[in-house]
Amino acid sequence: MPQVALHIAADHPAFPGHFPGRPLAPGVLLLQHAQRAIEAELSATVRGLAAVKFLSPVLPGQPLDVEFNAGPAGVRFEIRSDTRQVATGTFVLAQDGSP
Repeated sequence: MPQVALHIAADHPAFPGHFPGRPLAPGVLLLQHAQRAIEAELSATVRGLAAVKFLSPVLPGQPLDVEFNAGPAGVRFEIRSDTRQVATGTFVLAQDGSP
């Protein structure tokens, strides 16, 4: 399974408002970074999200990786921080250049 490091800067503007006093990476931010990494690795376009589960929080500065496997049903992915599972899901890829 391919693995790509994800980098979300500890001073990303999403952290102060999510949540004040205990900043956590918003799920949409995790998905955006995973999507971009997978699209770059596969030279493909993600069309949608078939499923996602958020399993544990991500604090500012935590190291992240996304592992993924492309198949006929889409791209299954798992976001990890070291050995801890953060999120799992499936992206749907665009077919034949369709958006």
